[in-house]
Amino acid sequence: MEYYPKIALSKGSGSPKYGMYESWLRSVGNVAEVIDLWSLPAAQRTAVLNECDGIVFTGGPDISPDKHEQAERADECVIDTLRDDVEFSVFEQVRELKMPVLGICRGLQLINVALGGRLYIDIPTDIQSDTEHRSMNNEDSTHEVETAAGSMIKKICRTASGKINSAHHQAASVLPQSLRVAAIASDGVIEAVEWSEPMGKGFLLGVQWHPERMDFNSPFSLPIARHFLFEAESYAALYAKRLP
Repeated sequence: MEYYPKIALSKGSGSPKYGMYESWLRSVGNVAEVIDLWSLPAAQRTAVLNECDGIVFTGGPDISPDKHEQAERADECVIDTLRDDVEFSVFEQVRELKMPVLGICRGLQLINVALGGRLYIDIPTDIQSDTEHRSMNNEDSTHEVETAAGSMIKKICRTASGKINSAHHQAASVLPQSLRVAAIASDGVIEAVEWSEPMGKGFLLGVQWHPERMDFNSPFSLPIARHFLFEAESYAALYAKRLP
């Protein structure tokens, strides 16, 4: 009997853009269910998440700067403290479960901070750059990205460089020892992260771009969804979850 994974989204509702994550995942294969954790009562999240095979930490507002020792710059951010609290707690749960994790845009930043890293509060303020990372006139910007030699993202996307979309004003500035740079923009902004030592850990990848909003023919879009679902299926098989 064929098995289809059950995927959680840390937040999958609130605007049409959130609906694009499910469409993106379903475009590459059969998914049993995509669950919006944000829509569930708090008391149900832990039990529901235990039944999932992977989680996508989605894009959204800024991570509160008090989470990475820069509380004095809170007025430069758009913050949702409730979402921060929920997602940091969820990340700890899935890390203990060794569940496959994909972080997109804010999701990369959340992973970095949850593991002890820091963020640029505002790229134009904090670094000198000719690269536009923010969305302009409600449209994603685009710029080049280079994947790191030997990185997982390079193997997944099968390319050394290419163009990605961009819609953020914050970015990872300092990584914890547990993470390494997997892709980088020409101005030095970190565009993807992964475990520096993956042995014994669950799959984890963070990308600063939005693959769900890109041309699906891009090597930086569907290959990521395809590999993530493969990891979710492997996780289910490893832990014999709901398999015949």
